This record gives sequence, C-alpha cells and structure tokens, in this order.
Amino acid sequence: MKRTIILLTFIFAATAGFAQKGKVTSALSYKNSGELQKALETINETIDPSNEKSEKTIDWDKTWEARGEIYQAIYESEDESVKSLAEDPLTTALESYQKAIELDEKGKSKNSLKLKLTLLSNALTSQAIEKWNEEDFEKSLKSFEQILTINNLPMIKEDNENLVDTGIIYNAGLAAYYSENYDKAIQYYTEAAKYGYKGGQAYVNIAYAYEMKKDTASALEALQEGFEKYSSDKEVLDNLINIYLAQQKSEDAMKYLDMAIEKDPNYAPYYFAKGTLYESLDDADKAIELYNKAIEVDPEYFDAYYNLGVVYYNKGVNQIEVARAVPANENQRYEEELAKADQWWEKSIPYMEKCRELRPEDAITLESLKNLYYRMITKDKDKWEPKYKEIDEILSNM
Repeated sequence: MKRTIILLTFIFAATAGFAQKGKVTSALSYKNSGELQKALETINETIDPSNEKSEKTIDWDKTWEARGEIYQAIYESEDESVKSLAEDPLTTALESYQKAIELDEKGKSKNSLKLKLTLLSNALTSQAIEKWNEEDFEKSLKSFEQILTINNLPMIKEDNENLVDTGIIYNAGLAAYYSENYDKAIQYYTEAAKYGYKGGQAYVNIAYAYEMKKDTASALEALQEGFEKYSSDKEVLDNLINIYLAQQKSEDAMKYLDMAIEKDPNYAPYYFAKGTLYESLDDADKAIELYNKAIEVDPEYFDAYYNLGVVYYNKGVNQIEVARAVPANENQRYEEELAKADQWWEKSIPYMEKCRELRPEDAITLESLKNLYYRMITKDKDKWEPKYKEIDEILSNM
C-alpha cells in the first residue's frame, strides 16, 4: 500500500510538472494565434519565483526560448496596444535567449536558438536604423551593441570564427559619437579602423571624437596613424593641416601643406591655407603670391579675394604709421609717404569689389568697401563719394 502511495505521489508530481511545462506550450500557442497579451501573461507565470508551480519551468531552457519569441513578436506587432505591453521588447528577447543558452547545457536547442538569434539580429538592425532616423542615438547605439553581442556569442561564432561585422561596429561608433559618448565612439571607430573599414575616414572620426574630449594630442596621433596608412586620403591630410594650423605649429603645417599641394595642385584651399600661414608669419608678399595662386586655380574663390583685399588694406594702415614717423619739419616727405597709403588702399578695392560681386549681401564685405571708399574721398571726391554713399545706404537698409 505504501508503494502505491509513493507511486501515486510520483505520478502526481510528474503530472504537475508536465502541466506547468504545458503552459510554455500554451504561451507559444497564444503567440502564434496573435494573442500576445495572453502569451505574455502565461509565460510570465512560468518564471515567477513566487509561483510554486514555476519550479519546473523557471530553470527550463525552453521557457526562456519561448519568452524570447514572445517579446520579439511584441516588437514586430503593428498593433500599438500590443507594442505597449513591453518598454524594450528586443532587449528582453535577447536576455531571454541568453538565459536559454545558459540553461541548455547539452546544446539540444542550439539550432533553434541560432535561428531565433539571427532573426533577432535582423530586428535589432531595423530598430537601430529606426532610432537613428528619429535621432534617438542612445537607443540606436544600444541596438547596434546588442547586435555585436549576438555576433560574439560562441554558438554564432562557431560557424565562422573570423566573421566581423565591420559595418555594425562603425555604425555603433557613429551612434556613440552623436549621442556624445565619445569614449565609446573612439572604441568602435578604432576597432573598425583595425579592420581597414572606411579607410582614412575611420581615423578622421577618431580624431573628431578626441577633439570633442579636448584631447588634441590624441586626435593628432590618430590622424598621423591614418596618414601613414592612407597617405592619399585628402580628408586625413586636411584635418592634420587644420590641427597644426590651429596649434600654430607653422613648420609642421607647412610640411603637410606642401605634401597636399603636391598630391592635388588644383585644390585652391591648400594655397589659401598656406597663404594664411605666411600671413601669420608676417610675410605679406608670400601670402599675396599664394592668394593669387588660389584665385588662379579657382577664379570664384571668395576667401582668397577677401584676404588679398585685407592684406593690401593693412599695408595702407601700416604706411600711415610710416608717414606719422616722419619728422614734423619734413612735410613734403610726409605727404609722399601718406600718398603711398592711398595707393595700397586703391589696390585693395578691386578685390573687395570682387567679393561683393560674389556675395552681394555679405555685410563684412560691404563694411570693408565703405571704409575703403571713405578713405579715398580725399583723393578723388567725385569718384569715390557716390560709391561710399551707395554702400552706406545699402548697409542702413539691411
């Protein structure tokens, strides 16, 4: 009789276990029939530690695999009321599959989990793009990182251990950068660069992230490494030059500008940048030569015309100081030196007028012209006063 009782007890316990595991099947059935709220409620009962009946299912890999499917289905639903059932369903789906892998010690569910993880990766890619387009860069980054987590799972890696999704790594860097997580941006850009993804652009992006951290030395180091690998990459070279110019490292800037001009002699900004460098070194004549070269290469290059106008204007201002230094008893010499200032200002005018032609409503150009015309009135009132008044009226109405 005792044996019968024991047997009956065992049968009852086994039946209870089967009944509870049957709930996992029921949850999947609800999911397959589109009743996702019931599916969610049912699967949650099977992992609820306060529910005594969940003892047989809470540590069963199939429970967590089913839970992952249900949460993924919630994400994929087009019904807003269903979507509201979970705040971040794909994250919960991934966590569920990871738990299933942990519990599936013998790997019996490996093939089905691989398939589900592949589908989850596709869903995360869609979510990453969607959040990027919504400018929710933190969420986009999280989704890209979760794809990388899936890619690095041993069961995924075993099919192709050398597989590296450089596109996802790089996009994670972009999302990190735009979410102002510059350390992570550097991490992912650096990893992408290691595999040669995006060539020099990866190093430029590393430098951008370092600059946002105010770490110019590391930005420069990244660009130098990029230049060693991709010496023909114009953007790497341009950024190197810009940093050296900003740091007033004239010798280094000049060296890279010469390299840049050698590689692309028909790119006017290089001559312009070299001109500004010479101007900063108080070599106005060399600056004039280079600004003219920039205009020769690009006849519509506004900045080169403007800087030429400024150089000649400044020569006129400096000449005034020369005139003032003439002894008071040498009036004729004073007048001669003073006239030279007018010559410089007159030379400046055509360049400023060209700037006005290129950008008719540029206020800075108009102010510069007004000042020049005013200075020239004493030399030839009939010629310059009407021009002065015209510009003055335009500025008054702006």
